[in-house]
Amino acid sequence: MKIVVLDGHAVNPGDLSWAGYEKLGELAVYPRSNPEDVIARAQGADAVFTSKVSLRRESLEQLPTLRYIGVFGTGYDVIDIPAARERKIVVTNIPTYGTHTVAQFACALLMELCHHVGLHADAVNAGDWTRNPDWTFWRTPQMELAGKTLGIAGFGRIGRQFGAIANALGMKVIAHDSYQANAPAWDGFGFVSLPELLRESDVVSLHCPLSPDTRGMINTETIGLMKSGAFLINTSRGPLINETDLAAALNARRIAGAAVDVLSVEPPSADNPLLSAKNCIVTPHMAWSTSAARGNLFGTALANLQAFLAGKPRNVVS
Repeated sequence: MKIVVLDGHAVNPGDLSWAGYEKLGELAVYPRSNPEDVIARAQGADAVFTSKVSLRRESLEQLPTLRYIGVFGTGYDVIDIPAARERKIVVTNIPTYGTHTVAQFACALLMELCHHVGLHADAVNAGDWTRNPDWTFWRTPQMELAGKTLGIAGFGRIGRQFGAIANALGMKVIAHDSYQANAPAWDGFGFVSLPELLRESDVVSLHCPLSPDTRGMINTETIGLMKSGAFLINTSRGPLINETDLAAALNARRIAGAAVDVLSVEPPSADNPLLSAKNCIVTPHMAWSTSAARGNLFGTALANLQAFLAGKPRNVVS
């Protein structure tokens, strides 16, 4: 069996072992692949793994031996699912692997918006405290979260975990999701419509999958419903936000700040409007990247392939 990994570096920059994969067949691991590399590198492969490298119909049609595609992640929009189905190629993903990690990172973004710890630490290192006439100073408004409302758009595993953290901080949590079973027993919790969530929340955090319904859900119109002092957090998918609209709102101080770990194009172009927007924190799609989460992802992807080879495929994308 020939197994090809098209972009292994992001998932495994060297701290994890490919040994389990090597036991299943001939393994070729490419740290990165450009779109024009796919056909040549995957030629003759029975199984291909990808994280962000696309496998579209025109590529699949030129890979006659391919029987299996494993996605190193939850989202599988990089795969042409109808084309794979037509060719009887099994596609699997990792439904959950970084719940605690991503929720923790969303909390870190929120804390940075509230306190700008990095900015103040840099000021101290630059000597500003040493030269200060008072025993204390702060360069940005400081926000206490207790009593504030967190609105979570997309109340799946990660959204619920972030909600649990916020509840422990004394925040009221509300959520918007099409699936509304198993509501947590937190004081003040409730499911609400998206407009109601935007109007009531002091912090809005996005945890939605990307779909035609959610693409561009944050735009001039929906931002207009938010409180002027509200924060927006996105650790889910970049295209949930119209970046030009959000940048304009931040620069006009229509809302107080935003923190995003994902953008519509990654890596971003230098002229992405959020990179220069006021009070906008942008991190490089790293919320998922703890060694614990990557190890979980890595092991689940291997187990998915083993299950496929045993004739009992699991985590199959429908």
